[in-house]
Amino acid sequence: MSCYDRRDLGLLLLRLGTGGVLAAHGAQKLFGWFGGHGLEGTGQFMESVGYAPGKASATAAGLAEAGGGTLLALGLATPAAGAAAAGAMAGAAAVHLPNGFFAQEGGYEYAASLGLAAAGLAVTGPGRLSLDHALGHVFDRGWMVPAALGVTAAATALVVGLRTQRVRARREGEQEVLFEE
Repeated sequence: MSCYDRRDLGLLLLRLGTGGVLAAHGAQKLFGWFGGHGLEGTGQFMESVGYAPGKASATAAGLAEAGGGTLLALGLATPAAGAAAAGAMAGAAAVHLPNGFFAQEGGYEYAASLGLAAAGLAVTGPGRLSLDHALGHVFDRGWMVPAALGVTAAATALVVGLRTQRVRARREGEQEVLFEE
């Protein structure tokens, strides 16, 4: 069947919207575009929330968001693109977790929504209106989905776990100083 159906159109819209937002956020981190702070400012922020080294963390997050988002929008290497973006959003959600769910309270709602959309696209695939389809799915094989999501989940768990330890140690150090004074 050469005719595109509403599933293909829906996946295209979801890829363009999710990928475009992710790419813009990554460009803020990497280049300071769209009101972002670039690698230097984002690196300082990353350090302040427990991701160290800050500049390397900013680079990794920016590449996962900008690269993953761009590839999602294009529908190219969709399993890897969706997994990378989902991993970056899991890291962002960890920062916002103490603030609860809703974004207006500083919660993780927005990061979780983007991450779940990216992961869903990694699993579902890009549809026929995509570069993956045009290229015969050479970068979108069935085995790539669990491989990309598994590797990303392991790396994300390690990075977020280390961040959690840093934040906890920092908090305990601050409490010791309070009691000494």
